[in-house]
Amino acid sequence: MYKKILVAFDGSEFSKAALAEASNWTRRHGGELILVHAVYFDEEEFGIAPEQLEKRMEFGKKVCYQEKEKVLSEFGIKVESLVCQGEPQDVITDIAREKGVDLIATGTYGRRGLKRLLMGSVTSGVVVNAPCDVMVVGKPCSECIGKYSSILVPYDGSGFSKKALERACLLSKADGAEVTVLYVIPRYEEMVGFFRTGSMKESMSKEARKILDEAKNIAVSQGVAIGMTTQEGHAADKIAETAQALGSDLVVMGSYGWRGVDKAILGSTAERVIMNAACPVLVVR
Repeated sequence: MYKKILVAFDGSEFSKAALAEASNWTRRHGGELILVHAVYFDEEEFGIAPEQLEKRMEFGKKVCYQEKEKVLSEFGIKVESLVCQGEPQDVITDIAREKGVDLIATGTYGRRGLKRLLMGSVTSGVVVNAPCDVMVVGKPCSECIGKYSSILVPYDGSGFSKKALERACLLSKADGAEVTVLYVIPRYEEMVGFFRTGSMKESMSKEARKILDEAKNIAVSQGVAIGMTTQEGHAADKIAETAQALGSDLVVMGSYGWRGVDKAILGSTAERVIMNAACPVLVVR
């Protein structure tokens, strides 16, 4: 399924976790790994201390070499590595296009953004601009096994969520994972300030059943049996809570907002899930 995986690597614990997740997957299913380290060039900074560029390039080569040796030793996988100068998110997405990568694995945060929200970070830029699926890992390396037994798919009937469900079905076939589809009934009264009547509640419940039945039909066509559940509230919160309650080890979701809102991931449901989920999040293009 994923035969060429690019790992965005900067030496941080989160990027090491992404590499561990990708390495475990590749060991079981085969494929190639490409380690990419980007050295950000700040013209003003390097104008004052130009020697810093060379030092950072050497640092990148060193950490990539160390990790390549570790992956070869622990997983028996040879890894290609590239150390490039440029804006990290641009370097990562450009190389992904050039190499025909079908998955980018990255940490939730990196060396430049450990204490920052995801919004505005390298990770966010990669998710928005990647030409392929992106897996964001935000857990310790020791917990990264690259095998999924319980997959949660937030589903709202949009084209993006349909693609996510189809990808989850493929993963289920690869690892024998259970797939649960979640539909979150939004609290419209909080959004537009009206009181919801009993008939309106029933109408929303009926819509939820219709959408989940559609999801079930998609899964059946893929030869996969799924579980289904409905929650009510803010989508991102309920997705993270449900994943925790079910013990999900992967959330698979579309790259754009809930109910198909055509907006970048910045500020969207997907970003909040990435920040709050206890397991990796696979964002499907």
